[in-house]
Amino acid sequence: MTRVLHVLDHSLPLHSGYTFRTRAIMRAQAAAGLEVRGVTGLRHAADGPVAEVADGLLFHRTRGAATGPAGLREWREIGRLAEAIAALALDWRPDVIHAHSPALCGLAAVRAGKALSIPVVYEIRAFWEDAAVGNGAGRAGSVRYRLTRALEDRVVSEADAVFTICHGLRDDLIGRGHHAGKIGLSPNGVDLALFGDPPARDAALAAELGYAETDPVIGFIGSFYDYEGLDLLIDAMPALRAVQPGARLLLVGGGPMDAALRQRAAASPCSDAIRFTGRVPHEEVERYYSLVDVLAYPRKASRLTELVTPLKPLEAMAQGRLVAASDVGGHRELVDDGETGVLFEPDDPDACAAALADLLAARHAWPAIRQRARERVRQRHDWAHNIRRYQDVYHLLLTRRSNGKLSAAA
Repeated sequence: MTRVLHVLDHSLPLHSGYTFRTRAIMRAQAAAGLEVRGVTGLRHAADGPVAEVADGLLFHRTRGAATGPAGLREWREIGRLAEAIAALALDWRPDVIHAHSPALCGLAAVRAGKALSIPVVYEIRAFWEDAAVGNGAGRAGSVRYRLTRALEDRVVSEADAVFTICHGLRDDLIGRGHHAGKIGLSPNGVDLALFGDPPARDAALAAELGYAETDPVIGFIGSFYDYEGLDLLIDAMPALRAVQPGARLLLVGGGPMDAALRQRAAASPCSDAIRFTGRVPHEEVERYYSLVDVLAYPRKASRLTELVTPLKPLEAMAQGRLVAASDVGGHRELVDDGETGVLFEPDDPDACAAALADLLAARHAWPAIRQRARERVRQRHDWAHNIRRYQDVYHLLLTRRSNGKLSAAA
């Protein structure tokens, strides 16, 4: 039985798109007969034991702290994680080390893998220098940006095989000179076993929010970052309500843009139609989903949104929800305009309003759109099938190792 050690920035029991993707991968691999464990680096900011079971999955923690000035601190962080990986590998004896971005995890895995002659797969979920820019924590072209990019290139070069979550990231790496044959694709996916029929409308919650049964509800459920474009969605509401007077906007979540978005909504002529719930417990989220007619994802055009596919639209499609999204590269890989959802021009509130109005007016088409969207997820994004992409590469690397030709994978 193949053993796979996943190297992670953070994991369950923390909740994020990152941890949910990890959970889906590890669960699907376990169901397919692989033995899996995870090990997290120093950035897993949650109290807990050194070995912790969450949702039936075992995660090991790297203890200690990395100190010093920027650069040296990260280098020490990589060293601590590499030591933790090696110690665990000597005890558990994994066949493959599967590291997930950021590159700090990747380089730690490469160090441990080379020392122990264990093949290393490195998976890129986003370029973290671009994510830092999108989150407002970094600046494009800065020294830190260039160093992070260089570190990513080094890990891609030294890993035995590489996966990206979408074509945008893969194409960018190839454009940097990395060999296409080394880089596989493992698209964002969902565990369809978790999604049955959409829940019935929560009448009690609707009454609490003041929603009539006939009010069309546009929703966003997630983190409030600037690149998500929620300011544009707020600005689209007056034009939308001009043709759909009962339309409501429900914003569930929080994040760096929370205060600014609330101020923007308060200044809107449609302020009475815009509701913020704040963050809600994970087990309560489905109640809010039940009220939403259309999930809106108005991401702004940027390097991050052009290259990276988000998880939320896939989850919405799997739940039988309608999706309206801006026409950026990450969304185009997920949504077929007019077939499985609608796309609209990014950074344009009027285009957003028009797309939402047209979709709300086409209620007769909703069942077919929902069915096509869920079928697309089933065919292309179900983890029960997508994990085979990993297994094929694992088998190839293990065959090369047994033949003494592991270096040929690099």
